[in-house]
Amino acid sequence: MKAIAVQRGSEGPTVVEKPRPTPNEGEALLRTLRVGVDGTDHEVIGGSHGGFPEGEDHVVLGHEAVAVVADANGTDLDEGDVVVPTVRRPPAEGTNDYFERGEPDMAPEGEYVERGIVGEHGYMAEFFTSPPEYLVSIPEDRWEVGFLVEPISITEKAMEHAYASRSAFEWTPESALVLGNRSLGLITLAMLEYGVDSDRSFAAHDFERTYCLGRRERPDPTVDIIDEIGATYVNSNETPLETVPETYESMDFVYEATGYAPHAFETVEALSPNGVGALLGIPDSWEFEVDGGRIHNELVLHNKALVGTVNSHVKHFEGAVDTLDELPDWLLADLVTTVATPDDVAPAFEYGDDQIKAVVEFDRL
Repeated sequence: MKAIAVQRGSEGPTVVEKPRPTPNEGEALLRTLRVGVDGTDHEVIGGSHGGFPEGEDHVVLGHEAVAVVADANGTDLDEGDVVVPTVRRPPAEGTNDYFERGEPDMAPEGEYVERGIVGEHGYMAEFFTSPPEYLVSIPEDRWEVGFLVEPISITEKAMEHAYASRSAFEWTPESALVLGNRSLGLITLAMLEYGVDSDRSFAAHDFERTYCLGRRERPDPTVDIIDEIGATYVNSNETPLETVPETYESMDFVYEATGYAPHAFETVEALSPNGVGALLGIPDSWEFEVDGGRIHNELVLHNKALVGTVNSHVKHFEGAVDTLDELPDWLLADLVTTVATPDDVAPAFEYGDDQIKAVVEFDRL
């Protein structure tokens, strides 16, 4: 079968031939439909994040996938079910407390592997196998956008943790700022602007005023989407983060998805009293000067909070399926700017002002 992989010493993804996997007992065989490409994939390709499976000279990419059950292999799945796989799996030495508690997303480095990222092959292949407990069903008619469940789940977890940090008192946020206008930032912005019909308290909340900070100049397709969502675009070339409170307002919630290290500290000053910032970016090592005393005082004297969050698990994926169904069709259509195939995969990994979200399509329903 065809797979898209990064090989040791290579400078980019390549198409490789691999044997079609045979599911072990307790696993199902999945036929891949679509796999999304995101910033983490580019980091794995560039070698700044992730790692190869032990003893392997390559890693198959892809962690945002949607697939159909090709062989249930005695599991409780049905052939033809459309599913989305989660990302983390137990490490080679076996399971641990985090997985046994159903909280692998909270495990520290070394206590897990991640499909397509570190220590385990991903989903960017014609077939893959998985135990059913790491698969989440989605409606068949959502297969074309099902790969978005994984990135939405990242925000589901981030919002859950942000709200948990404010759960000791009555918190009624009105303003929200998303840092970064790539696909994850745009999806998150829409979630904050529209809210969703759900019994999850954070998901049901729509913010009265939403903003998105980015570096692009008009005209730009991502800015067009921000405008259509109904949010305010903040051009950081004109209004850097530290000036946002003065130019617009202090924010009750800030969602950082840039990986730009100074934003972690600037977020604290951009927050309003009792506000919370969620940090999701993973920057390279970077030394710079900050006023540590001022930041400390802002956190303490104004009851502000920062939460760091990475990965997600089944409950967040399940919530993401509901959220996906609530997002407008025009947004989902505008996000996907490239649909590549294994026979011509290069366009999926190209950067450009017109590239928002690329996918590799292996098959269709």
